[in-house]
Amino acid sequence: MPARALCAALAVAAATAAAAQARVDLALVDGTIITVDGASTVAQAIAVGGGDVVAVGSSAEIRALAGPGTPIVDLAGKVVMPALISTHVHPGFQKGVTYVAENFGRDTVMNDLNRALYFGVSVVQSQGIERGDVLYRIRAEQSAGTLGGAKLLVAGRGIGAPNAGPGAAAYAGIAYEIVTEADARRAVEELAASRVDVVKIWVDDRNGRAPQLRPALYGAVIDAAHERHLRVNAHVFYHADAEGLVAAGVDGLVHLVRDVEMSDALIAQIVARNVYVNANMSSPRRATQVGIPAWLTPADPLLKLLAETLSPELLAKLDATFRQRNPQAAADARERYAILERSLRKLDAAGAKVVLGADTGVEEHLFGLAEHLELQAMVDAGMSPAEALTAATRRAAEYLHLDDRGSLAPGKRADLLVLDASPLDDIANARRIARMFIGGVEVDRAALRAQIEN
Repeated sequence: MPARALCAALAVAAATAAAAQARVDLALVDGTIITVDGASTVAQAIAVGGGDVVAVGSSAEIRALAGPGTPIVDLAGKVVMPALISTHVHPGFQKGVTYVAENFGRDTVMNDLNRALYFGVSVVQSQGIERGDVLYRIRAEQSAGTLGGAKLLVAGRGIGAPNAGPGAAAYAGIAYEIVTEADARRAVEELAASRVDVVKIWVDDRNGRAPQLRPALYGAVIDAAHERHLRVNAHVFYHADAEGLVAAGVDGLVHLVRDVEMSDALIAQIVARNVYVNANMSSPRRATQVGIPAWLTPADPLLKLLAETLSPELLAKLDATFRQRNPQAAADARERYAILERSLRKLDAAGAKVVLGADTGVEEHLFGLAEHLELQAMVDAGMSPAEALTAATRRAAEYLHLDDRGSLAPGKRADLLVLDASPLDDIANARRIARMFIGGVEVDRAALRAQIEN
């Protein structure tokens, strides 16, 4: 397309001069490179050196940058995009068909991180349902380069009013329970001492089972966190809470408002105050579906990924969940879900910073699976495939302050997926993973699959 071609030409002109002096360890040519660089650049080829993107351009230009011994991969028409970045996950609780507190531990967490990577997710941000120090230790080992899987970021223990933390029985007793501003500040101090990547708070009444977190308390958390250069993400349900949180300076909302459609005034404040928003559509969408969804049928590449990484028992349980759903309950859920779709369309139209966050890791909303269902839900709600990819790559990296990744622009990490077809044509094509490179090194997907306990 002319606009894309012009963008690509400009990008190549700028990048080739810099790349001329850079080491090129790998060249991928004769494909389609979706850079997600903010300029809608689409190129034919990409050069990688030292783990980073050196240049994108035409196949001839990239071949010219390669040295005599540089490996050149013929993409044969395949499509390259940045690896996915997931900003709202809860690792460690699902083990086979069971979902209990006793499952939480290093092996189960690593299983989730390995499955995420197998499905094309390179980074995950845990959101506050964390016991002990296991996630901190995994993060440290990954930073030292001694452990693989999707890169893990941590939030430690989330913060809420008494009994207002995460709701499943498996999560009991995890959250800080605060009743005074002093409690709020002590919790943030402890989290800061552990060098969390974000702070997570729950503010609503959890369907009447707990008191709401009063504005004075969540304001104290936000202020204390910002004093320590930490961002705060909030679990929300009610519109009024979202209004108060945005006014108080919250950095991210990890759910859409769910009691009513988001107002124009709230969305305007979200945009003006640069608040990032998880659409978080795919988990509630499950309750709307009766009968086997398309992604659990042989025609969909997602079923192949699932069959390669899940036990037959868990696959059967997923199948049964949809077959046995009450039609009236599903119809009621569709009415509630329509609120989310309308809000997401309004946020997208207003230019709000929507990022990929799927509540991955809640029961049967599995790592890897959840992210691809979230992409589909965002597109089905009205976002374009290009906008959904941006939410899942470049903007997600920006939200997590990962300045070194998220796009395939020169100088960024070469975390990339090679796909059999373009997700710009159909977002489901993001599931058609042929190869994967992390830091410019190809992932042995067969060996990775062998590490996943299914």
